[in-house]
Amino acid sequence: MSAATSPPGPGLLPLLRLLQLASPALPVGAYTYSQGLEWAVESRLVRTEAEAAAWIGELLEWSLARFEAPLLARQLVAWSQGDDAEVARLNDDFLASRETAELRAETVQMGWSLVRLLAELDAFAALPGWRGRLLAIEAPCFPTVWSAAAAAWQVPPDQALAAYLWAWAENQVMAAVKAVPLGQSAGQRLLATLGERIPALAQGALALPEAAWSNYTPGLAIASCRHETQYTRLFRS
Repeated sequence: MSAATSPPGPGLLPLLRLLQLASPALPVGAYTYSQGLEWAVESRLVRTEAEAAAWIGELLEWSLARFEAPLLARQLVAWSQGDDAEVARLNDDFLASRETAELRAETVQMGWSLVRLLAELDAFAALPGWRGRLLAIEAPCFPTVWSAAAAAWQVPPDQALAAYLWAWAENQVMAAVKAVPLGQSAGQRLLATLGERIPALAQGALALPEAAWSNYTPGLAIASCRHETQYTRLFRS
């Protein structure tokens, strides 16, 4: 059999599923949120490509990679091992970490949207009893549902975390392109710069013990609080 007609390698399907989860076309409404970036633009804290890189990069390193990503990594293990109590505990911890009403509403809305989408995908049946397990959680947040899909599709943890961080960074960059505004080329330069940091951040998140988790980002909390009462808005957070 020639190389052109040989069957696909066993690792390709999880990779394709991962690309599907990380795609901006995933219909969960992520594009409608800026997570405080819109207020930072309105208040002139972010006016340039360099300032957008600093704002997004610091949140990526000090919030996503030090709390959300290691929590998601722990949930991947819990889903795979059938430890639903641990999944629920981590879900509650993540919800408690959302410091404003709009940040909490964002993760819950995106979580439920992903639950509805997964209900329509036969491939998700690989995780036994997934629907009942998810619906047993009162308010499944987005990382909880996303990690369930990644576990069901047997995505390697390091790749799952890298893709999750990339998807978040891409959404933030697209928000900056619209709100600052920046050109499309500037957006690609930002993604290239942020992307270089993601492999190390993903590996660090996998190894970070829970006692060291932290999302202490007061600037984000202030931006989100101010955004809730901002007069004109393109984004929901």
